[in-house]
Amino acid sequence: MRHRVAGRHLKRSSGARRALFKNLIRELIRHGRIETTEAKARAIRSDAEQIITLAKKSDALAKRRAMRTVNDPELVKKLFEEIGPRYADRAGGYTRMIKIGPRHGDAAPVVILELVQ
Repeated sequence: MRHRVAGRHLKRSSGARRALFKNLIRELIRHGRIETTEAKARAIRSDAEQIITLAKKSDALAKRRAMRTVNDPELVKKLFEEIGPRYADRAGGYTRMIKIGPRHGDAAPVVILELVQ
């Protein structure tokens, strides 16, 4: 039974899942958009939006908390100097998912997850 079991497992162990989510969020911050499966995009979307909300605060504690997930000083700098101020007057909804159809090999639904301008 799945009663009260939160989150998406994606058929991975907890360490592999955590590493996958961190890598996807890191690449989303670096490039502004990523192409991935719909399940992975749905899994990281809320975490990415929480990190962007942290970037709007721009204090030392927020930077330390963002560094836990991003783990790259250059990306944290980009997050707090470029991305955070861009969404300063926006209450949420920093990302957009665009469905682009099934993947050629296994027909997995693929989406583009991008930051809203």
